Amino acid sequence: MSKDGYQQFCPVAKACEVLEPRWTLLLLCEMWAGSLRFNEIHRGVPGMSPTLMSKRLREMEQRGLVQRLHNVDTGEIHYRTTEMADELQPIVHALGQWAHRYIDADVTLENLDARLLMWNMRRKVDVARLPSGRRSVIKFSFPELPRDEQDYWLMSRPGLPVDLCLIDPGHDVDLFVIADLKAMTSAWMGHSSLGAEVSKGRISLVGDQRLAASIGDWMVRSAFAA
Repeated sequence: MSKDGYQQFCPVAKACEVLEPRWTLLLLCEMWAGSLRFNEIHRGVPGMSPTLMSKRLREMEQRGLVQRLHNVDTGEIHYRTTEMADELQPIVHALGQWAHRYIDADVTLENLDARLLMWNMRRKVDVARLPSGRRSVIKFSFPELPRDEQDYWLMSRPGLPVDLCLIDPGHDVDLFVIADLKAMTSAWMGHSSLGAEVSKGRISLVGDQRLAASIGDWMVRSAFAA
């Protein structure tokens, strides 16, 4: 335990000493969402440098929050949350719900990040609501961003997890989603509705009419949107 803590016997103070170091809770959230490898975890916390992330993961391992697992056959390293960390999951989710209720949406939407939004949207796609037995490619474009940050492809294939591509995968696109980044973030987070943003022209859907009509089903919104 850090010697720079609160120096109190209060259990809340002790919990803060373990959880307060910057990025700790966000790293746990990314691992709870299914990211196991270093690069996967880092995609969920893009504002964190790899060096700091390595340091923080070591500290979390020392404090019993994560395990570092080395596969000697493949050389791969995976990170997993411990039972101790998993007991925090409903508490952290409740903290997020509290923030969603009480922190003004305009404040929340001041810091937009298309890559982080798409990374989170990717894992919430309900593949059972997409056309079965074939590949589906959905291209999201945010025209107000710099050219190299505008375009993202979500690709679903039978029996495989949904992929997020930052470079054109070279397949025909079934549905084009052209959106204002703030409008898409707001709709996905539940600060506004997808239908309202579409009707106001802030989000446009071009292509497969079935995919467009069912976007509210397969594009599952943030867990906090409800």
